[in-house]
Amino acid sequence: MRRVPPEMFRFTTGETADLNGAVLEAFGVAGEYLETELGLDGVRERLRAVGWVSDLEDEELHETLKRLVKWELLDVVHNHAQNYRTAEEYERRNLHYSLTRRGEAALAGVHHALEVLASTGALQTAVLEAITDRLDELTVLSGEPAAADRRIFSTLRELEGHLEGLVENTKAFNGQLQRLLRAEGVDLDVFREVKAATVAYLQEFLVNLDRRGETVAAAVARVEERGIAVLRERALRGAELPPAPGEDPAAGWLESRRARWAGLRAWFLPDDGARPRIEQLHDIARRAIVSLLQVLERINESRRRSSSAVQDFRELSRWFAAAPEEDDLHRLWSAAFGLGPARHAHLAHPDPELIPSSHSWSEAPPVEVSALLRTSGRTERFTRTAKVRDVTAVRAERAERARAERAELARAWQALETDGPVRLSSFSALDPAAFDRLLDLLGRALAARPDADGRRRATTGDGRVEVALSPPPDGRTAVLRTAQGTMAGPDYVIHVTAAGGAKACPAARAATGQEAAG
Repeated sequence: MRRVPPEMFRFTTGETADLNGAVLEAFGVAGEYLETELGLDGVRERLRAVGWVSDLEDEELHETLKRLVKWELLDVVHNHAQNYRTAEEYERRNLHYSLTRRGEAALAGVHHALEVLASTGALQTAVLEAITDRLDELTVLSGEPAAADRRIFSTLRELEGHLEGLVENTKAFNGQLQRLLRAEGVDLDVFREVKAATVAYLQEFLVNLDRRGETVAAAVARVEERGIAVLRERALRGAELPPAPGEDPAAGWLESRRARWAGLRAWFLPDDGARPRIEQLHDIARRAIVSLLQVLERINESRRRSSSAVQDFRELSRWFAAAPEEDDLHRLWSAAFGLGPARHAHLAHPDPELIPSSHSWSEAPPVEVSALLRTSGRTERFTRTAKVRDVTAVRAERAERARAERAELARAWQALETDGPVRLSSFSALDPAAFDRLLDLLGRALAARPDADGRRRATTGDGRVEVALSPPPDGRTAVLRTAQGTMAGPDYVIHVTAAGGAKACPAARAATGQEAAG
């Protein structure tokens, strides 16, 4: 990396920085009027031209010029061509100062820095069109005779100027864009308007950007088909470089042209097949649009919310910074966070009698603080558990009800059990429970398909009782009477047994016997 001479920009610092800069600026303005040397009076005159209106003694101006000579920014020579009538005239008119090469570079560096600080980047598609026009013009001029060398030189320099403008503006805009994405603490309305305008600007820039980049790349290829090396040689002849002592400037001039042409190719037509930088610019613009839209969305979301924790903390930090006294800071803290009161002060040791009352709190064993107290401000409360309900009576009641149901069922089966097939009319009188069971058996049997003998078989839901039902052979009608009424119907032949052929009633009788024993 090339190093800048250590004293080159020293004139921009210190108490005399303004005067140092004004004197150098005076020499810069004199150079624009082709005045290469200035005496003491000439420096004073140019100082007024650059806006230095303060009183300045000769001694102070002499000291300033001596400092600039010491830092190798000015050169001083003695003017022996004039006659001096007095010592004072000799003192004022003998020394002549001029900018050194380092002084010119320092002044140009300051000007460039100020321009960068004041400049704003821009993405101008017009620059791409200007580059295309200059390339097409070079293509046409390459077929012209030697008289067109000066036009080739000027066109090539214009092309380089447009390329340099594109690169510098793109870098400046990208930097400005990134700073815009990071910008905070500004007015939200202004911030939103700037971002919205930037998004629209980027979207307009991206329109037909690919087509413009391809157009420039095609123009570069057309120029190279005509021979770019020959074009540079012709531009060198058109430049008409002045002779210089030492090394021939033509070699450096051609090398500079080659480097700038390589930069042009890197932007639009890379040699190694890499991605053109114009496409990277495309990606940067698209990412910036997405980022800006996200920021705008966050701004809109924050406006829709009734409150913002971020804004609240920022406002609170400003109040802390503006608090006049330390006591005000504590009151502000208590009001904001409510952590001033000690919520755990009421907590006691599990066995307080072990700790004497005269014991200092700082020496007492710590008391465990519940996490619930820290998070919600509430403590766990251990209360007596609810009384367990005595279910003995309920269980006895349920057991009694179960025994009654089993006894009722046993009596029903005992009344319905038959030793063999009987006529339905044999159940002349039944209690309501037995009658319901009989109706259930008849319904199940009539719902089943008859077998080859015409009998219908069915079982109860628990599978313990089986019923076989045959149509009445003589067409008689059975009449059954209960306490709730009378039912008449076909006098079926019915046989009620336990499933599998065993007796159903023993179990029923056993249940009845257990009930009697209970």
